[in-house]
Amino acid sequence: MLTTESRPRTLRWVHAGPLLYGDWGTSRLYVLGLAFLYTGHASIIYLAAIGLLMLAVSWAYTHICRCFPDGGGVYTAARQLSPTLSVIGSTLLLSGYIMTAAISVIEAFHYFHVPHHYVLPCAVVSIILIGGVNWLGAKSAGKFALIIALVALGVSAAMSLIAIPQFVTGIETISFDYFRENSPSSAWVNFTKICLALAGVEAVANMTGLMKQPVEKEAKKTIWPVSTEVVALNLLFGLALAGLAFTVAGTPMKEIHTPDEHRLVESREAFVESLPPDQRSGWDTSLPIELEPEEIGVLQPIAKQSYDHMVEHQSQVDQYTNAAMRVIAESTASDMFGSTFGHLMGNIAGITFGLLLLSATNTAIMAMVSVFYAMAHDKELPKKFTALNYSGVPWFGLVVSVIIPIGVILVEQNVTVLASLYVLGVTGAITVTVLSSAINRELELTLLTRVFFWLLGLFLLSITVTIAITQPVSTAFSGTLVALALGVRTIRSVAPKDTGAKIEAPSMGWLNLLQSLPTKVDPDKPKIMLAARGRYQSEFAVDLAKRRGATLMGLYVRVVRVMDLQPGMAPRIETDDTALETLGTTAMLAKEAGVPFIPIYVVSQGIADEILDYTTTYMCDTLIMGKSRRSSVARRLEGDVLSMVAKDLPDGVMLMTRAAETPHAMMPPGMEDREAKD
Repeated sequence: MLTTESRPRTLRWVHAGPLLYGDWGTSRLYVLGLAFLYTGHASIIYLAAIGLLMLAVSWAYTHICRCFPDGGGVYTAARQLSPTLSVIGSTLLLSGYIMTAAISVIEAFHYFHVPHHYVLPCAVVSIILIGGVNWLGAKSAGKFALIIALVALGVSAAMSLIAIPQFVTGIETISFDYFRENSPSSAWVNFTKICLALAGVEAVANMTGLMKQPVEKEAKKTIWPVSTEVVALNLLFGLALAGLAFTVAGTPMKEIHTPDEHRLVESREAFVESLPPDQRSGWDTSLPIELEPEEIGVLQPIAKQSYDHMVEHQSQVDQYTNAAMRVIAESTASDMFGSTFGHLMGNIAGITFGLLLLSATNTAIMAMVSVFYAMAHDKELPKKFTALNYSGVPWFGLVVSVIIPIGVILVEQNVTVLASLYVLGVTGAITVTVLSSAINRELELTLLTRVFFWLLGLFLLSITVTIAITQPVSTAFSGTLVALALGVRTIRSVAPKDTGAKIEAPSMGWLNLLQSLPTKVDPDKPKIMLAARGRYQSEFAVDLAKRRGATLMGLYVRVVRVMDLQPGMAPRIETDDTALETLGTTAMLAKEAGVPFIPIYVVSQGIADEILDYTTTYMCDTLIMGKSRRSSVARRLEGDVLSMVAKDLPDGVMLMTRAAETPHAMMPPGMEDREAKD
């Protein structure tokens, strides 16, 4: 019996780079606005500092990819030291992915300029649709991500040229007053708030199992262009944002000297002061203030004016924090070419970056599925998370990965709050990866490299600890997930084990039957490949092979659509009940008919490629396939396997198709060719 769990290494840096950019590059779409919100015209200094950290992390991940060429990241790096640590690290990563999906889908509709009251329903529907597309195992989602990433690069390049005047103005506005007016501890805390710019780097470690050899070379070519672009354009657009004439609370952004985080508090305090003395207590001016229509209606004129000013101020801040790149595109293009072109450029940027954010949501959801699958495969989560649907997608994990982000955005849609929930998971996962690599003596790292790993890991640890202390909401969110994961792990470890006898399959058991078959192929006999499932298909193939005196081969392709599938994690024939029954049924029929039968079990992401590969490798002259029972939508998204095989099948190989529900009747001699279809 032939089995395999390897996947072809077809991913080149030219494809991996856009995939990484589609994840890592999206952080720019909200980090720029948050940096200006917190630090004003000191934001460029913060962006430069975070850029240096991103380059250091990029360097570290080139080594991590080299050390884990079959799939790395926090789960693999930590598991080599401790299974418990791997659960903690992967759960932190999971919390990051959850918030990535939530914040990206909300931000997408901010970039689309969807009215506020429609953002939530549109976001929920989008997540459900993304889950539906992935349920079908659609490879087209990955192609869509590549196209959008490339378009986003083009739009960013055009924006960078248009924004040159604002870039120059932004340089002139750089101020160090923030550091004189705020304590070092406050400055450090605000730095940790924008460390979510690191989000997405773990994606490259998850790709190494698919990268062409040598992985080290491909990983470097993947990481460095993306990180360089992200850091450089973060600085460029950060300066452009600071140099905009876009007005916030009556002041152009280029003239704002106090960060809007503080100015908003002043606007709220001014509103509270405008109220009658007996109504001024009980207001929390550190949070947005929203009144009901009937409450607004009874305000005095002065209070109403102050309230309107506060609401307008918050709305303008929301514009540049929720959709900074759209604001930059529209404002810079308006200054250079007029308001009509500016509006057009804003729409182009909004649509492009909105689609990029939806692509990031898709990536985050499938990354969650991968984490669930890996943990369940190692028995850290219930086995149900490894159950695959027809398309090879872990369906239960996908359902959970769709439900959780929806639950998050139903509770909270504020980007600033979501970002605060997000940052601990991001930095925590990267910290665990880097420190685990530094500690692991089995990894091939030079002494100097290991020292730098330690220094970087400890610096990241200080960031993570700061976030855990200063952002209790983020700590509560990530901490709750970690506690749940460890709790499930503990319960599963102490649960009583089932020691009862297993129910045996018919006769000697499917596995024993398959293992007893000879694997030698007679080169003088014609060979028939059966790539279809069902009793009737097996009966037809066995009958045909008997009439022709041929060797029958049965191919079962177990499709697995998981982003990070490492060696040893792939499904095995021993535990794949459906495959055992399918191949075993054919084996039993072949044995009764005296037909030589060779079962083949392979794990792959593509059915058509494997069918073509094995059919041509074993020089089969006939291929039997079943007619697709999938819906037209599924075939359109995923591609019709039968059509793809027929298109590339070599000349001289006869393709025969049959419906699985068609009973097989013994054919008179010479009739078999009439069922053949080219």
